[in-house]
Amino acid sequence: MLDRIISELGPWNWMVLGFVLLVMEVIAPGVFMLWIGIAALLIGVVSLLIWDAAIWTWQVQVLAFLALSVISAFVGKKLVGGRNVPTDQPLLNRRGQQLIGRMATLAEPIRNGRGRIKLGDTLWRVSGPDLPAGTQV
Repeated sequence: MLDRIISELGPWNWMVLGFVLLVMEVIAPGVFMLWIGIAALLIGVVSLLIWDAAIWTWQVQVLAFLALSVISAFVGKKLVGGRNVPTDQPLLNRRGQQLIGRMATLAEPIRNGRGRIKLGDTLWRVSGPDLPAGTQV
């Protein structure tokens, strides 16, 4: 049954696959299916133009699609990859990195290598040498 559908659609198989991938990109955005969908649409256009050529077998079509998918993914990464723009708040969503280098006061003494500090409104476990409560660390 699937063979019959594929043979009846002919070069439109790639168009259908391309549109399905574009719809998947809309449903679950991540800007990855977009580039593969564009590759499928381009192979569909080429298939419409040279469908009757003896060299344009399904194996060649699949290899061309795979190569074009990789190329379009790399080109898409270059086009959309401008996310490493310098910012005035580089640690905005990196709470653990925000805590590095901050001074804190021991809320509970460190005994047997374990204790607690208070940073902001949270108590954090710490480890280190035994120290009394109230010590700056």
